[in-house]
Amino acid sequence: MKRIIVASLNQNKINAVKEVFPSFFVEGQACESGVGEQPLSLDETIKGAINRAKGVYGDCLYSVGIEDGISRVPLTASGYMNFCCCAVFDGSRIYLGLGPAFEYPSDCTRKVVEEGITISEAFTPFSGKPDIGYEEGIIGWLTGGRINRKDYTKQAVEMARIQIDNQGLY
Repeated sequence: MKRIIVASLNQNKINAVKEVFPSFFVEGQACESGVGEQPLSLDETIKGAINRAKGVYGDCLYSVGIEDGISRVPLTASGYMNFCCCAVFDGSRIYLGLGPAFEYPSDCTRKVVEEGITISEAFTPFSGKPDIGYEEGIIGWLTGGRINRKDYTKQAVEMARIQIDNQGLY
């Protein structure tokens, strides 16, 4: 059986991978990212996703690391946007994909950058949900449920799969 290990126990991440790779057996495994709990740059977010994917690779065809982070983006109200990075590892090569980006409320972003807390911690006073990332995600709360964390994450996984499905072009 074709097997994928996702470097997370978050069902949103695991289910996103299951939907993008429906013919695979997909399971989650806890793994540290090797970067800060709240990545604050594109480089740090990508590194976290790669570290996770490589960290769980073993008895599988692919391992997947998914990391959300914020990065500076010019002309935004807060100066930052959130995005999701997916790294798929086949034992020798990394396939990267990024999802769409969105901006958090400026007050939340400021707390993350200045106080060193996670975006979930900064957003809890608004949502009342300390584990929102394991539920609909902040994106789900901000969009009134139009986009949930799984579907948001799925976009980054799809972007990484492009290179797997078209290896002759890459």
